[in-house]
Amino acid sequence: MKRRDFITLLGASAAARPVAARAQQGALPVIGFVSGQTPEVGAGSAAAFRKGLAETGYIEGQNVMVEYHWLEGQFGKVPALVSDLVGRRVAIIAAPAAGTTAVAAKAATATIPIIFSTGDDPVKLGLVASLARPGGNVTGVNFLNVEVVAKRLAILHELVPKAMRIAVLLNPADPAGRETTLQQIEEAAGALGLRVSVFDATTSDEIDTAFAALARERAEALFISGGALFTNRRVQLANLAARERIAATSGTREFVAAGGLMSYGADVADSFRQVGIYAGRVLRGAKPADLPVMQATKLELVINKQTAKLLGIEVPPTLLATADEVIE
Repeated sequence: MKRRDFITLLGASAAARPVAARAQQGALPVIGFVSGQTPEVGAGSAAAFRKGLAETGYIEGQNVMVEYHWLEGQFGKVPALVSDLVGRRVAIIAAPAAGTTAVAAKAATATIPIIFSTGDDPVKLGLVASLARPGGNVTGVNFLNVEVVAKRLAILHELVPKAMRIAVLLNPADPAGRETTLQQIEEAAGALGLRVSVFDATTSDEIDTAFAALARERAEALFISGGALFTNRRVQLANLAARERIAATSGTREFVAAGGLMSYGADVADSFRQVGIYAGRVLRGAKPADLPVMQATKLELVINKQTAKLLGIEVPPTLLATADEVIE
């Protein structure tokens, strides 16, 4: 049985439980967990979220219920989903690695606590008044993926110093993240003397089209922006990069595990754990307004040495020595 079929069957089984059992579960606080990922990609992230909850004494199915909503990159579903969660007055809306969802949730309710994690600036997004004093019903984690754009580009340049034409793959469905990433990468590229070409994609077909275009333009390296869209399509991206023999970098280790060359960024799974911790603290009575936005400072460099070899890239010993993980 395919995993997706299993998940569907599991959901149908849950819906068919006796009314008495569902009523008993209904007495527990419900967290609406919303992720842009697919269930398969997000399995580890959901486990990290549950770990954070457990650290505050909350165990799923025992003293809290978690409803998982996997957007699979289809952020057009967010308004209706948020409206449903608010209408049912869930105890908390958790939006890890989903700034778009958190913004929509804040617009929909000023009372239900919202716990987010985002790589964008939460103040600029309008989620909180300040990092130290969030105010209102929203707080969460800033995992700094946007802030490390320049460093990630510098590492890519160190890996392929002769590459002067850099393609940048962005998601226009995330306008705030796209704008910030593009601004920072253009500044960093200018300092390194690199030329940047921008390609947009929001679907698998558009990713294929973008790769065809960057191949025609003879791009020598590829910078993939962050976000669930490209994490969900990490295998496609890694395969296309290998086919075009282009050195590519992502902000998440999942891309490297799928065969991509390298990644540098925050440990996003740990930010899911931190969202779980804050959710547990709120369930225990803490107010989001009193919980400062946490700064995720754990950054990781992951390099796929086998992919580097296939691309004819000699990884500098300094990078191998500083890498948090080297996939052989």
